[in-house]
Amino acid sequence: MLSPLKMIRNFLRLEASAGILLGGAALIALLLNNSPLAYLYEYFLHLPVHVTVGTFSIEKSLLHWINDGLMAIFFLLIGLEIKREVLEGQLSSRDQISLPALAAMGGLIVPALIYIYINWGDEKALEGWAVSSATDIAFALSILMILGSRIPQSLKVCLMAIAILDDLAAIIIIALFYTDNLSLFSLGISSIAFLILFILNIMNVQKIAPYMVVGLFLWACILKSGVHATLAGVALAMFIPLKDSKNENEDPPLHQLENGLHSWIAYGILPLFAFANAGVSLKGVTLDLFLEPITLGIAVGLFLGKQVGVMGFTYLGQHLNICVLPKDVNWTQYYGMALVTGVGFTMSLFIGTLAFDDPGTQTAVRLGVLSGSLVSGVLGYIVLRLSSPQKQTEQH
Repeated sequence: MLSPLKMIRNFLRLEASAGILLGGAALIALLLNNSPLAYLYEYFLHLPVHVTVGTFSIEKSLLHWINDGLMAIFFLLIGLEIKREVLEGQLSSRDQISLPALAAMGGLIVPALIYIYINWGDEKALEGWAVSSATDIAFALSILMILGSRIPQSLKVCLMAIAILDDLAAIIIIALFYTDNLSLFSLGISSIAFLILFILNIMNVQKIAPYMVVGLFLWACILKSGVHATLAGVALAMFIPLKDSKNENEDPPLHQLENGLHSWIAYGILPLFAFANAGVSLKGVTLDLFLEPITLGIAVGLFLGKQVGVMGFTYLGQHLNICVLPKDVNWTQYYGMALVTGVGFTMSLFIGTLAFDDPGTQTAVRLGVLSGSLVSGVLGYIVLRLSSPQKQTEQH
């Protein structure tokens, strides 16, 4: 019999373990908030946490620290992945970027249009137009990883590129549409941090610690400025060096930081975020709530909008000779992947917390995200499994 420690090690070796852990955290939150222990869940989320340094103070609930603080680290990883892919990876040439760029564009525009159509006339509800446009990298890739070598590697790479571009679009949307009243003083102070980061990059400083110290200062300034604090992670990533001109035998700082963050984010930050944000109280929830415009707009946007957008824009791009399907991938497999892009989960929940602060509306958002993501993920898995027989596996 395997010891508990060995079982844990084997679990962590699974390519899909991060997605399994993420789903498990969301399920635990859902069960806990609909049990007699719901008060403990609410107490955990609203636990006040104060940090004071001299006259500078940040006072937020634990939920806000998770969403504004820990998610900034997640966005730092996203920024690092975007920079690496643009400079030396799957987004570094026109031929490589054309397909995922078109697919990501379709997966952004069509869900947003569906949501706007369903919620037209309600100015407050329209603030959530971007919720159904996001793709959860961890969950989406985990579905493909569960299928293992049945799925061509080129399709996994394609999904990764689409999800990264999706996140880049989400970053831009957050910066432009989900920013509070700006504090010019705090933004001015943050420019000092940008200048220091620029100097460190120009001087090719290879130590990660100086960037992290300045990045923490930048995060605090942006938090106070009214711009969402998670964008500090993306800004910091742009200054982390990708090349090490001093020692060719060592990984450059960007690769070191990216590799170091992956496990912490996959097995810590994202499950904690899912636990804190997926606990929908089902008390008083009826079928009518699923038919509410916000819930319906998000769910239909994720399930129908994503697949129609990705497939439609890809087909149009191939018809116009702008792009071609990935190597060894047929249209049925690509359709399965398009379904999987409808798993919004983490990113959709995150944008939902920025768009709405009313608890009742948050319930509608969470129901829409969870239902749309669940249907997209399950059907995507079924289509991919049926279109990728085991005998094909052995050729890859």
